[in-house]
Amino acid sequence: MERNALRSFEQDFLIEYTHNSTAIEGNTLTLLQTKVVLEDGISVGGKTLREIYEVVNHGKAFAYVQKCISEGRPLTENIVKDVHALLMENILDGGIYRSVEVRISGAKHKPPAPSEMYYQVKEFYRALAAEHGMNPIELAARTHAEFVKIHPFVDGNGRTSRMLMNYQLMAAGFLPVSIAKEKRLEYFETLEAYAVDGDLTRLQRWSLRWKSGVLTNI
Repeated sequence: MERNALRSFEQDFLIEYTHNSTAIEGNTLTLLQTKVVLEDGISVGGKTLREIYEVVNHGKAFAYVQKCISEGRPLTENIVKDVHALLMENILDGGIYRSVEVRISGAKHKPPAPSEMYYQVKEFYRALAAEHGMNPIELAARTHAEFVKIHPFVDGNGRTSRMLMNYQLMAAGFLPVSIAKEKRLEYFETLEAYAVDGDLTRLQRWSLRWKSGVLTNI
């Protein structure tokens, strides 16, 4: 692929990925508005500052992920905290684990209390470092779902988990994934099945779709 064409593809993906990932969490900017904010640095009337920052920050966080991968850095706790801090810039203090209990609206699964969460998140990183032999697509899916299940931050866990999924995919040489906002319900049901029942079936089905090459917008 020619350099200009590749650059255009990457920019188109960034806009779509940012739009989908923020819209899944309730951001109301349209795809075109997301493009204007990211490419032109222009604010959009009728939107909250938080929504604008969510879009801007998502672009910064993805650029950081790409930089880390280009440097050959494996996914670590420090990188995860940095990603979250970038996503939450000008919104709340990012990169700090929660000290309060949280609930996921509409979900059966209740994330662990802070004391248990600290233990689970340390186990998460320990397992991450030990799973070198796992299929990279399955590893990306499991990393994503397990992080959401633990919910280590007060806010921004969904956007962070999707960044971690793409970190694992790109580090293994795969294209990044943009989960379409229209698939929001199916996506949440997939994560819920894993969190409540440990059911990996739906995650594996999604993994097969990634493996078959449907990698940019599932």
